[in-house]
Amino acid sequence: MNAAKPLFSAFGIEIEYMIVDRETLAVLPVADKVLEAAAGKPGAADVDMGELAWSNELVAHVLELKCNGPASSLSGLAAAFAAQVGKANAILANLGGRLMPTGAHPLMRPATETVLWPHEYSEIYRAYDRIFDCKGHGWANLQSMHINLPFRGDDEFGRLHTAIRVLLPIMPALAASTPILDGRFTGFLDARMDQYAKNALRVPSVMGAVIPELVTTEQEYRDRILAPMYRDIAPLDPEGLLQDEFLNARGAIARFDRSTIEIRVLDTQECPSADLALAAVVVAALKGLVEERWSTYEEQKAWDTRRLAEILALTIQNAGRTLVPQEYAQLFGVYAPSNIPARVIWRRLSLSSLPQLDFDPEWEQALAVMVDQSSLARRILAAVDNDYRPRTIRDVYRRLCDCLDTNAPLHVGINPPYFL
Repeated sequence: MNAAKPLFSAFGIEIEYMIVDRETLAVLPVADKVLEAAAGKPGAADVDMGELAWSNELVAHVLELKCNGPASSLSGLAAAFAAQVGKANAILANLGGRLMPTGAHPLMRPATETVLWPHEYSEIYRAYDRIFDCKGHGWANLQSMHINLPFRGDDEFGRLHTAIRVLLPIMPALAASTPILDGRFTGFLDARMDQYAKNALRVPSVMGAVIPELVTTEQEYRDRILAPMYRDIAPLDPEGLLQDEFLNARGAIARFDRSTIEIRVLDTQECPSADLALAAVVVAALKGLVEERWSTYEEQKAWDTRRLAEILALTIQNAGRTLVPQEYAQLFGVYAPSNIPARVIWRRLSLSSLPQLDFDPEWEQALAVMVDQSSLARRILAAVDNDYRPRTIRDVYRRLCDCLDTNAPLHVGINPPYFL
């Protein structure tokens, strides 16, 4: 998205998947071999696959599939991503591997299994590792879906950024898919985000409070967010390798080089139809906020970062069961006499907002499971059923790999203790 486009006129979706051994599900650091096979040349970091593209990430066991330029609609992208998953798995079959979904590997030991990407841009990854130590779950064991939304000019930027920052706190309520790390239930439905939020403690301005500060113009953003971050990292980065917008690790970051805002708090789901259904609900809700359908721009700006960050911390732990303040729910046109579960807000938003988008039938089944039943995290817990032996965990994640292969949501019998 290089040329500035108006609000909600284009979309960019990126989905990260882990590469695992086909038999053992151990992480398999062969992303470079996959990209080399797809490109037909060694050392490839990005591969043009038509409507989509493939690229590397920080670690060598992650493959990213992404829109190859701005898409005019979210409709149709689920099938496109599913087709590319099939192509990647065909290459991986020859390497003894397959793609595995969700936002984190449940059994990975990052301290001993992390392999950084060794080719193009490796100097940037080495700089990150030297400064922040990337051999932890928050760097080496996390996969997410990013949504890129365009804006044109300061007014559109301010409205979109404000809408995103007030919706961010409840995104994990719907997107959580990472309850297990190190072979045990972490106590967090979105353990990926719990770990991610601690990534940049050495340079706190890089992450902030995860929820972005209230800024409504490009210059204000540069002055209040980017400049302090660049200043604080400089003593640790004398070569200036990280003096770029990508250094910003907040849950949503402005990319002024492409006139977009990138949302980064959404765990990868079990299949592309679920990822795109999730993206559609999020985009529809943001569109409603920007259009002031339920609350005014001024009412949205009135929420300070600290209060929003407190809600985010709760949804990272409890997902859809999180009780949010009634005054927060009112931002989305949901009125209740007391605090209300975040899942209720999402159910209302899906009913009231999705009709505003081009609906893709590919979303229907996954959306019903996600919104009406539970987040993927609770479905994973139900499938494991308190049996955290490695064999049981692998069996559940093999099912998830099969969901990815067939582009179908994970169905489990949700008992009351696990229900969203």
